Amino acid sequence: MTEQSASWSDPVRDGDPAPPAAAPRPDPDAAYLERRTLRRGSAGPLLLTGLGVAYVVSGDYSGWNAGLAEGGFGGLAIAAVLMGLMYTCMVFALAELSAILPTAGGGYGFARRALGPWGGFLTGTAILIEYVLAPAAIVCFIGDYVASLGLFGLESGWPVYLACFVLFIGVHLWGVGEALRFSLVVTAIAVAALLVFVFGALTDFHISGLDDIPVDHGAAGANSWLPFGLLGIWAAFPFGMWFFLGVEGVPLAAEETRDPARTLPKAMAASMGVLLLLALLTFVAATGARGSAALQDVGNPLVEALQPGGEATALSRVVNYAGLAGLVASFFSLIFAGSRQLFALSRAGYLPRFLSLTSRRKAPYLGLLLPGALGFALAAGSGEGATMLNIAVFGATISYALMSLSHIVLRKREPHLARPYRTPGGVLTSSVAFVLALAALVATFLVDKRAALIALLVYAVALAYFAFYSRHRLVAAAPEEEFAALAKAEEELRD
Repeated sequence: MTEQSASWSDPVRDGDPAPPAAAPRPDPDAAYLERRTLRRGSAGPLLLTGLGVAYVVSGDYSGWNAGLAEGGFGGLAIAAVLMGLMYTCMVFALAELSAILPTAGGGYGFARRALGPWGGFLTGTAILIEYVLAPAAIVCFIGDYVASLGLFGLESGWPVYLACFVLFIGVHLWGVGEALRFSLVVTAIAVAALLVFVFGALTDFHISGLDDIPVDHGAAGANSWLPFGLLGIWAAFPFGMWFFLGVEGVPLAAEETRDPARTLPKAMAASMGVLLLLALLTFVAATGARGSAALQDVGNPLVEALQPGGEATALSRVVNYAGLAGLVASFFSLIFAGSRQLFALSRAGYLPRFLSLTSRRKAPYLGLLLPGALGFALAAGSGEGATMLNIAVFGATISYALMSLSHIVLRKREPHLARPYRTPGGVLTSSVAFVLALAALVATFLVDKRAALIALLVYAVALAYFAFYSRHRLVAAAPEEEFAALAKAEEELRD
């Protein structure tokens, strides 16, 4: 072979030119994840605390009062205390898990690490049911508020629903920082109006109004404080949840948070503290001002509490408009949560992978548009906001039980795992959340069997998809899957 015809695979001889450096091979995993990247460091403690309150604040304005028809003042009060305990314990457990696994998967990521792919999918699907159905329900309530206030001459219906989805999804597509700042402003307005309501209502507080619902003497343990007996406490669980439903979604912002291991636990604890205070003040002030019987079946209990004679006052008008702000805050933040859960499940291959693609502004555009289109279709097609919210509650309770169980399993299985934040009370705390979540799950059947069965049907279809298709196509490079693989490798080394 002549020198000119030598190939680069031949040995290099003195005087020969050096062969060119081999071109680096493209990393398919890096390319895959590059197209599925969120904007890092966009959220700090204040924005995340605002996000946690925004998820929930609409529940202070309406919905909880239907629990008075199930348990009376005493039954709903006990249910709210127990559900507040469940959420507090769960938030502390999730704060630890989010510091360990700060990914956009949130609860799905925690369950994936602790309970395997099936546990991850079960949890992620339950969360997705909650965060897709809840905005669809809330937009129906927004439509009712717009119609009752006579805004723009609009009636409740599909044009209002469409305008809400288009406008607020557009803000999310603009960018996460802008979206969270918008959410914080609207939430601050809603919270300020709640405090104004409390001061106004307490000036007309009468303790005799708390237990004015007629007693059902046929119910076991019935009295003036428990007019529907002891079973009424259990039946009121889902309505006690309305004061806190959604706060568990804060960890879904982990990949967009500055220093998530420190920031997330602080923001979650702060959010929960604010919500506990608002629940106590709102519940007691409203029922004491107007009476439990008058509030048990109205759509706007705070407004009703401020106008016992039926005539609107300046304060009741302010609270009425603020109720719309509260609904907007929750609707807006729940869209965020649903998009991040869908993004994480899709990025890991549990759902079709194209749904996790992000835009130039690092927003999961398909994860926003698809749930938005589905939510609009459900709202416009059915208009059954209460039923859709009950379905969302059913999905939420399943996820609560599985996330609490994940904390217990990881504490037992991986006691030496680095934990930047540790749950006060450890496994005892998450065990309390687990037991109460199971009780709340059963209580959904006491309130709305149809909604619970619809949720089970959706769940069954999703599980069939996972069993026969997506579990064979998981993406090992996804953060949640990498965490699980590392844990398995470490366990094998120890063995």
